[in-house]
Amino acid sequence: MSKPPLDRSVASRVTELTVLVLILAMLVVVIVELPREVFDAESKSFFFAIGAVGAWRYSWWLVQALRSAWYNRRLFPRLRAEADAAAEVSRPPELYVLCTSFRIDPEVNFRVYDALVRELVDYGVPTTLFASISDRTDVDVITHVMDDHGWPGNVEVRYMFQKGDGKRSAMAEVLRAISRRLPAPGALLVSMDGDIRLEPGTLERSLSFFQADPDLGALTTNNSAIVTGGDATREWYDLRYAQRHLVMSSLSVSNRLLVLTGRYSAFRADLAVQPDFIDLVENDQVEHWRFGRFKFLSGDDKSTWFWLLKNGWRMRYIPDVYVSGFEELPDRRRFFASTTDLMRRWYGNMLRTSNRAIALGPRPMGMFAWWSLVDQRLSMWTTLIGPTVAILVTLFVRPSFIFAYLLWILFTRGIATLILAWQRGRYSLLWIPLIYYNQVWGAILKTYVSFRFNRQKWSRQGISAGEPGDPVAARRQRHMGHLLHGFAYGVLLCVLILTTGVLAPPDRMSLSIARDTGVTGSETPENVNRWLSQVITTLPDGGTVQLPAGSFRVNEALLDALENGETIRAERIDGADGMPSTTLALTPAVAAHIEGPDGEAIEDTASCTPETNCALTLDQRRLPLVNVRLEVEADPIMEAVATAGP
Repeated sequence: MSKPPLDRSVASRVTELTVLVLILAMLVVVIVELPREVFDAESKSFFFAIGAVGAWRYSWWLVQALRSAWYNRRLFPRLRAEADAAAEVSRPPELYVLCTSFRIDPEVNFRVYDALVRELVDYGVPTTLFASISDRTDVDVITHVMDDHGWPGNVEVRYMFQKGDGKRSAMAEVLRAISRRLPAPGALLVSMDGDIRLEPGTLERSLSFFQADPDLGALTTNNSAIVTGGDATREWYDLRYAQRHLVMSSLSVSNRLLVLTGRYSAFRADLAVQPDFIDLVENDQVEHWRFGRFKFLSGDDKSTWFWLLKNGWRMRYIPDVYVSGFEELPDRRRFFASTTDLMRRWYGNMLRTSNRAIALGPRPMGMFAWWSLVDQRLSMWTTLIGPTVAILVTLFVRPSFIFAYLLWILFTRGIATLILAWQRGRYSLLWIPLIYYNQVWGAILKTYVSFRFNRQKWSRQGISAGEPGDPVAARRQRHMGHLLHGFAYGVLLCVLILTTGVLAPPDRMSLSIARDTGVTGSETPENVNRWLSQVITTLPDGGTVQLPAGSFRVNEALLDALENGETIRAERIDGADGMPSTTLALTPAVAAHIEGPDGEAIEDTASCTPETNCALTLDQRRLPLVNVRLEVEADPIMEAVATAGP
């Protein structure tokens, strides 16, 4: 397998060393501050919510990684051998290249077209290059390139100026121009962006797959990045390409992809000039129950992909062929804002197309590819479970649980980084925090966009679309999006609160106490014999009886209820941990069955803490009492004797 270009942008060694020191320091702090009770039975809700969901998510990701490894090491070498053999026999009769540029720096423009023309000359097939440009200076750059190459005889250049209303209309104009030329059977079309440099051998090593597989409709290749920006920006792009490589390789096992990347993709020309293909590229739109009908601004690569998917054509990822993109954030000084803008556009394109692709069902794409589309919808919500539960447990149970969550992040993202490095061929410690950033902030953006995906913006061209022209209607749509988004996350939050037990619903005793306090204002302790006996005998084995804060009374009725043959299932009784606390007023008969912190029966008062707990003893059973203050009531008979006159 070929190696990526040597000039791709990666972080410096100084940055990597700094990140290593920071991660080691964080690891030391986390291990030192990790609470011992984090592994107690009481913490099971924390680990279930984060660990169980994480196990599901990472098991799916592991399946993707294993399929990717199978494709790259088993399936693809055979496909490569077949393609190379087919290339020695025949080549396409003609080639069309669609290259769209919009305000690209002249230096980058020159490097892009210089590499492209060199590839066309080496490939040797009669080629028509359609340069979809936006400025007269682009013509001067291309003319300069052609002069340098001596105006090769197999390359014809055609210029088409863009309208400035987006890439879709520019592509459609070129596709119609190609259709008027009546492409020969077997002709191919390469669609690429104006900031992509073809590496040597790109055409030779990618287009040969069409000769080997007559059912192949389109393909795309591996990517590398030449980044203008800081180390974090460089590794952010390379991490995205590493993740893309894994998913693309996995999907190629099913002869399908989830996108035909606009950076560089190749199609059979007779498919690309179909009227409905061109119309979908130019006028792709969706009908939505809330937004009505609106056109897509960007995402042409999703439209071409959907057309091929719907019509049952195979798609393939070529991992040993690289094209290099000249990447730069919209504002290189604002990493967070710029990456947010890019992810919002990418995720919007994904969500606008995935619904109709899912509606096609598994038949045209296979079960794995279909479920991958469904999983995109699920993952944006399941990814939020971990951080949400960690925040809830940290705020309402133990502040130190945040260290357990940090340990989980370092462990899981560290393993994910190693797997990506194994497949990408390089490793960066910056990937650990960047993976978490992409996952969590990306999930938040996906949920945000899913309720507002009619709002579209293309930062480079400075155009937006999708909302109604009437400001009142646009404001109404935005408010409804906020309401639905808040409701959806509120439902998720309520489910997590209840399932993790962070905030339990009030039980019958709490409701009774609240009712009595509110109606009568009585200061007499509530009698809890019946409720307490029911809970002790009906809890799941090993459960804990949780008493709310307040003052309650227990008398002989509790002993009578527990001695009627009912099985005692509870393991302990806990009071409220904090202020106000839990106080139990005991009759002398009940107090005789309770061991104090010193192991003796209590006579007056006792404080039962986690370090010095008390215990209720009943026929060989011992129920510890924790976080409870015990007060023994005076015996009315003895009190009467003591106070009687001579």
